[in-house]
Amino acid sequence: MLSRMIIRDRTITEATSDAAQILAFVGSDEAEKKQIAESFHLDEYDLASAFDPDEVARLEATSEGIFILWTAPERVQIAEAIELGVRPMAFMLGADRLGIVLGSQQLPFASREFRNVEDVRDVLLGYLLHTVRHYVGHLRAIKMLSGELEAKITASLENRHLLQMFALGESLVYYLDAIEGNGAVLAKLRSLAPQIGLSARQLQLLDDIVLENQQAARQANIYSSVLSGLMDARASIVNNNMNVLLKNLALINSVFLPLNLVASIGGMSEWSMMTQGMDWRLAYAIFIVGMAIFGWLTWIIVTRVVDPAGLGVRRKPRLKWRSRAAGRT
Repeated sequence: MLSRMIIRDRTITEATSDAAQILAFVGSDEAEKKQIAESFHLDEYDLASAFDPDEVARLEATSEGIFILWTAPERVQIAEAIELGVRPMAFMLGADRLGIVLGSQQLPFASREFRNVEDVRDVLLGYLLHTVRHYVGHLRAIKMLSGELEAKITASLENRHLLQMFALGESLVYYLDAIEGNGAVLAKLRSLAPQIGLSARQLQLLDDIVLENQQAARQANIYSSVLSGLMDARASIVNNNMNVLLKNLALINSVFLPLNLVASIGGMSEWSMMTQGMDWRLAYAIFIVGMAIFGWLTWIIVTRVVDPAGLGVRRKPRLKWRSRAAGRT
């Protein structure tokens, strides 16, 4: 879908084809692709790069303006796996016109970054700032998701949450690469500021965008390092939880195996023979109480040998030390 807009009274509004200052193409209509390519003199390679998710952000200056290939975050999808990705988009800036090519996503012209725009350069800078803040918002969401997954992994016996953590770490790597690529584009755009015709106010806004992008890259790098550094520890937690469960099951089996033996012997009429002349109700009550005492004693013996800490809290070792003042006396 091809949208045409104009800047009127410092706001972006719909316009006719003749008066349009901003041409925004969203979708994959071949006829509209050809139209916007002819309007901004784009070749097939530049136009196709706006739809290729593997393209790297770049900036190219031509005699008719500049071409910017930019990467923006996609919407977060949380299901069985957490999907975070980036998508390319292209900007074509001319003397008084701006072209935007998107593969998907809606235009964010209602956001606060597009208030009080004076020309198409303000629209371009506002879109770049909106994208950087979008990355920052996703990084905050990633931090919250990481904390929730860490709490689930601590008590988990499955690999599902651990795999989600792996997917989150992989997404952070792509985010970091995209943010750093955008930073290179911003640095080159800063060097071409006189050629583009940026005013002092717009130049100050560009410096703010560069600073926010650097902070986003630093934040993404920290989160990626923390996730990758603690991934082995979190995998060990899942394995340790499984080992604790197996150990508890082994302890229970160790208690019930001798009880099964005793119950089998008592169930073959030997107990009735040994308690001949005694009321059967009293005899089997004594048998049940004896089984309970025998199981309790077995549990104590097994836990003292296999799991000494299972019967209570270990006492902390006392540290013997003397202060310097005590040593002097």
